[in-house]
Amino acid sequence: MKNLPTNYHQTLLLLKERIKLAQYQSLSLVNTELISMYLDFGRVLSEKLKSGWGESIVDNLSKDLQSEYVGVKGFSSRNLRRMRLVFEEIEHNSIWSQLVSKIPWGHTNVIFSKVKDSEKRTFYLQKCQERGWSRAVLEEEIKFDSFTKTNEFQNNFSTRVSESKLIEYRLEFKDEYNLSFLNLEDIHSERELENAIVNNITKTLGQFGNDFAFMGRQFRLELDEKEYFVDILFYHRKLKSMIAIELKTSEFKPEHSQQLNWYLQLLDKTIKYPEDNQSIGILLCKTKSKLTVEYALEMANKPMGVATYSYRQLPEDIARYLPTEQEFESILKSNFE
Repeated sequence: MKNLPTNYHQTLLLLKERIKLAQYQSLSLVNTELISMYLDFGRVLSEKLKSGWGESIVDNLSKDLQSEYVGVKGFSSRNLRRMRLVFEEIEHNSIWSQLVSKIPWGHTNVIFSKVKDSEKRTFYLQKCQERGWSRAVLEEEIKFDSFTKTNEFQNNFSTRVSESKLIEYRLEFKDEYNLSFLNLEDIHSERELENAIVNNITKTLGQFGNDFAFMGRQFRLELDEKEYFVDILFYHRKLKSMIAIELKTSEFKPEHSQQLNWYLQLLDKTIKYPEDNQSIGILLCKTKSKLTVEYALEMANKPMGVATYSYRQLPEDIARYLPTEQEFESILKSNFE
């Protein structure tokens, strides 16, 4: 390219030296160092372009870097421009800076290219870091609009949970769950839904979150020589609460919340340890009327919410990225370290 800026070659040498520095870092820090290098590139490009360089210079830099480091990915014109964009976006946002440094660059690319709202970006960055989503799962979560599903979750937490814990509680649940990975028939019974969830418990936990621990199905409660059974019972490590899940393959009815309220009362009175927080109930229904749910939840004196589940076949290239049992155990282990 003709008419290069007078300091072009010095800048090219600077970037080459930065690449060499990154290549010598410990393998255990590869991802962190690589992202740090990309952000340094973004800073340099931002400064140069603001000082008068034209956009076409980025294409020239890309060609020179790729010819120097044959076979090394990441120096395409598109990625160099993404480095600049991400740097400028996170430059004055310390939360984003911390989160970007902890997840793969490809994930950051997806989030900053497909999500424009700052609150949504923070949400997906946090979830990638907390749950170890693959890029394919991240793209599916964005497409599924998990952020909105989380914010619209109908519950009575505001009147049943202390104000200091409200945000923490709400972020752990969704208004709709994507259970397409269960491979159920379009028409199925509650028992078939329960069986599918338990038979795919690792993937189910991947959908609910890695702080959920499976305690059992048809969990037995007893009072006055009478038995009651919770469809599925989880324990939430962060909230330190039992989570009772009741499954309904029909539309939500007010009596569903009353039944669940009774189960939560029994859990708190007969199963809960003193150091645990009160139990939480989730009604997972096929459909619901938001107004009916709102009225019914006002009558419940235990913390609970009502969510729906969607069922559609996931593309194979997405479904195969849901965590295996070994991968999920690895995620849990990393959160304890």
